[in-house]
Amino acid sequence: MSVKVSVVIPVYNPGEYIEDCISSLLRQSLPDDEYEAIFVDDGSTDATPARLDEIAAAYPHMHVIHQQASGWSGRPRNVGTAAARGEFVMYVDNDDWLGDEALERMYNYGVENEADVIIGKMAGKGRPVPVELFRTNRPRAHVSNAPLMDSLTPHKMFRKEFLESNGIRFREGRRRLEDHVFVVETYLLASNISVLSDYLCYYHIKREDASNAGFQRFDPGGYYKNLREALDIVEKNTEPGPLRDSMYRRWLRNEMVERLRGKRLLQLPEDYRQELYTEIRGVVTERFGPGVAQGMQPTQQIVAALVVDDRLADIEELARWESGIKPTGFLESLKWDGTALRAAFTAEYQADGEPMTFRTEGDKALLNPPLAQDTLDAIAGLGVSTVATVDGAKVDLVARERTTAAEFFQPVDFTRERIPSDDGTTFRLVLRAEATIDPETAANGAPLGDGIWDVLIRISSCGWTKEVRLGSARAEEIESGRRGALSGEPRRLVLPYWTEPHGNLSLDVDLATSRFDRDLKSLTPQDAVLEDGRIELPVPIATNRTAGTESAALRFKAASGAGQAETVATLAPGPAGAMLSAPLPDGLSAGHLWNIELGLPSAKRGKPRWAKLPIALGVAADGTVSMTKAVKAAPAAKKPAGPAPKRSWVRRVAGRIKRTLVR
Repeated sequence: MSVKVSVVIPVYNPGEYIEDCISSLLRQSLPDDEYEAIFVDDGSTDATPARLDEIAAAYPHMHVIHQQASGWSGRPRNVGTAAARGEFVMYVDNDDWLGDEALERMYNYGVENEADVIIGKMAGKGRPVPVELFRTNRPRAHVSNAPLMDSLTPHKMFRKEFLESNGIRFREGRRRLEDHVFVVETYLLASNISVLSDYLCYYHIKREDASNAGFQRFDPGGYYKNLREALDIVEKNTEPGPLRDSMYRRWLRNEMVERLRGKRLLQLPEDYRQELYTEIRGVVTERFGPGVAQGMQPTQQIVAALVVDDRLADIEELARWESGIKPTGFLESLKWDGTALRAAFTAEYQADGEPMTFRTEGDKALLNPPLAQDTLDAIAGLGVSTVATVDGAKVDLVARERTTAAEFFQPVDFTRERIPSDDGTTFRLVLRAEATIDPETAANGAPLGDGIWDVLIRISSCGWTKEVRLGSARAEEIESGRRGALSGEPRRLVLPYWTEPHGNLSLDVDLATSRFDRDLKSLTPQDAVLEDGRIELPVPIATNRTAGTESAALRFKAASGAGQAETVATLAPGPAGAMLSAPLPDGLSAGHLWNIELGLPSAKRGKPRWAKLPIALGVAADGTVSMTKAVKAAPAAKKPAGPAPKRSWVRRVAGRIKRTLVR
């Protein structure tokens, strides 16, 4: 069978970080004879070359090419591409990894849409990845109709014949932004580009030692010389006008203006700051016309104009103000509505700990930075608009998986409210929002995976896009709405809870933590009712009053260790959560104390997950039953210790990755 996808991985001294990459490639859902991995060892001096030889010897679809060090990723990628037999080529870095179905899904999506380039949804662990690009699937994308310019890393799938027929290769040698040059050329020459957003394909990882190439301080002269090469590609393949300006704008905004704002600028040493500024100003004055900056937010336009006018001191003062700007959120309510969790909240920006204000001038809203008059005069003299684009402000609510950093936007309805000052000269902008988190559709239409999902809000206003966790500031009465609910088929518990010590909102999906066990500790013997051979007790689970009952189980364990018995239970709507009801099982012998455990369905386990209750059932010698506090059970007899079974390195690595991604 022909090879569908060739995965090319440039490798240089990754150490243990390559194990996650290897394991993800071995777990791919494509049959082994339909894809291949080509590791191009670029002169590694650690133990990696031998490790790769071991992999290639064990797996026929894993290959390794050894070469002398070239200094950067361009040559290894070109060498791997030349050796690739696949219809498509996928580029992966040696410290990143793929979702288990990434190659299969991306290949099928690309073939279905006749795409030359397929971009799979990314998650960034410790490093930024595109956000807006992956709001939805985009089967037919182009730089003119989608934010493709947000994604210029090479971690994509490309039709090999398309690369070869257009002579598209990576620039080689020790250089920066060779991926920008390569990717932008594919964007402009591709017959179609498809963006797959409903499956997490690529995990972009920051090493714990922060030794990824992208995190090293760069030489500004070389960096912006290489950036000009990407601009040359755009100039060669576009006409002067709005499209070219919009593409140039990406580099002006991300690689220049944003490097000169807030803490990002102020944390740089003064000599390096000056060197960086000088190189940026050279590109701005040489290559960009006025239409490039005009499409940015006013705050960004101000920085760009100050660069053109050579006013670094004013840029630094503006950065000091912006460094104190932070987003805030207040959780007004939280409740289950049927199968969905609904959250109402407010959001706004603060500056130096106080609500941010905007000036009112007639019917205009203006930025209100507390800058020196000389700086304000300079900005006014440049003719740059200081209109605050508050009418375009928005807020998003995002669910982010804690281990992998996979994140998904949730549906949000919001309104903008201007709260004027007493004298009417300024106002605050408050965003009032209601968001819905449906655990069965929250992952771009798919269910949330089991694990811990943190909830955060992202405010975009006037050129600032910042995020903050939601929940630490909240209404006092909201605690009563923080209950778990059973969701999906098969059923699993989704539990909102407050993190410790900060008190932010997170979701425990499918009992990934012991939070539910803690909630049960508030039960007392007086809460349980024994009647007609049945037990009833309240359980902190929200129930849908129109959906009938839910299934659960109770397990009774003798405190003496003399046996156990189980019984089927039901959860019905109660006055404060769910009311559990179950018949007492046979086999509860007299004269014993029986500790009780609650069993809730767990999709990942395929069987109940048991939680100990703080109450127990006492059965007297005459058969009389009563409720009391649970007691410590007798320890189980230990089995004789024996030698631990050895596992192959593949199973050890696969187990570690599975625990990380699947929990």
